[in-house]
Amino acid sequence: MKNLSILIILLTFCLYSCQNSTKQKEKEITQVQFEENWESLAKINREPEWYKDAKFGIYFHWGVYSVPAYKTEWYPHRMYISANEGKEGTVFNYHKKTYGGVDKFNYHDFIPMFTGEHFDAAKWADLFKETGARFAGPVAQHHDGFAMWDSEVNPWNSKEKGPKKDILGDLFKELKKRDMNTIATFHHARHLQRHVTDTAVWAHKGGKVGWGSHFPYSPEYITSTTDPELSIFYGNMPKDKFHDFWLNQVNEVVDKYAPDIIWFDSWLDSIPENYRKRMVAHMYNTATSRGQEPIVAYKQEDLPDNVGILDIEQGGKTGLSDDYWLTDITISYSSWCYTNGQTYKDPALVIRNMIDVWSKKGIVLLNISPKANGIIPDEQREVLKIIGNWINKHEEAVYDTRTFNTFGYGVAEFEKGHFGGQSATMKYTKNDIRFMTSTDKKQLYVYILGLPDENTELEINAPISSKVKNVSVVGSDVDLQWLQTGEKLTITTPQKTAMDEIATVFKVELN
Repeated sequence: MKNLSILIILLTFCLYSCQNSTKQKEKEITQVQFEENWESLAKINREPEWYKDAKFGIYFHWGVYSVPAYKTEWYPHRMYISANEGKEGTVFNYHKKTYGGVDKFNYHDFIPMFTGEHFDAAKWADLFKETGARFAGPVAQHHDGFAMWDSEVNPWNSKEKGPKKDILGDLFKELKKRDMNTIATFHHARHLQRHVTDTAVWAHKGGKVGWGSHFPYSPEYITSTTDPELSIFYGNMPKDKFHDFWLNQVNEVVDKYAPDIIWFDSWLDSIPENYRKRMVAHMYNTATSRGQEPIVAYKQEDLPDNVGILDIEQGGKTGLSDDYWLTDITISYSSWCYTNGQTYKDPALVIRNMIDVWSKKGIVLLNISPKANGIIPDEQREVLKIIGNWINKHEEAVYDTRTFNTFGYGVAEFEKGHFGGQSATMKYTKNDIRFMTSTDKKQLYVYILGLPDENTELEINAPISSKVKNVSVVGSDVDLQWLQTGEKLTITTPQKTAMDEIATVFKVELN
């Protein structure tokens, strides 16, 4: 009996010790590494190796705005702006003609029509992987305030309404099965009704409509509703409540789904600075405690440049950058979301501009546009297929590469980007050359942004200080003739069949 008592005491002690040990480990895991100030947050490694290696990601604008499929994803903004508002008025008129106008059919009435019945997370993840993307994810929430995940914070979400599916969660599971990193993008900083007291910019006035809110405010429209649930959807709430709502949604995605990148559209600066600090600190502390190497991406000057990764929309830098950066570009020539009659970029144009971005220390985030029913149009799939085939053929010259001491040279005519730098639709040819190296610097990759002339001497104007051991065509086993004289390298091009019409890559092996 005495021995039994001793055994019970020992077991109790062990159990207590194990519990304390577990609690201590949990405490260590959740220990704050980053404080809610920019100085502390700047200590993060904001350029992890996985990101440098990745080069290419895919995301998609897919939501309630995909239902009308008219003009752009700004339909919910423009449908409340009357006909005397120029281009916005065309949406107002279309909505009135098609759905009876905003006095009969409001934006939230589209939600049951956002069915997404053909959405298949596994097939989408396969498609993104086959395209060559190393990371992917959805627009988690656009300006319209509809959450594309199973949210306990926002009642207007894809699990409770519309598709009745956890779009973000289901896709993330499939991406992670394929060893892909994940991204969730947020655009909902404009969702708050900021013009309630500014009568001069109310939508029904016919003058300049308030730009700081996505849904134009008017006492005559549903956008002024005080209904407990609808007011959440149309952003009609006190500022402090909205800022908490904004932050809680971002934190919910971080906590529940563990994205590797959270990305913010313009207007993040409309969120108070203390909330932005709290958001970044929560992402960094939570993600690093899970063993991730997290990234927060931003536009313009919405975060300090030593805290996050700068994104340049629809364009890029004009020269070799000191820091890594990101560009988000569309697969289409028009809207970010699917619209009827949408036209798509030539895959050669996309690939050549991607190479230019990589050569300047940039990473590409390509946007696609599924239909409301969850079908990714065949025309978009064809572009993705060609991109995937090119990347697969030239894989060694894409992933795990680093910039050379010059990005390259050429004759392409400069096109200014709408958001700074250069456009994402620059027209490159065989006369434009770009450079990258392997991570160990033993290979120099020379990209010709077009099909070179065959059986012609091609002089590479790059300072190659190392001795060249061999030159070959990536994706081909053809033997090449080449000559190095000092820092000058001349390659005799092979027949066209050994090169690539979109972009030919020569591999220069160095001592």
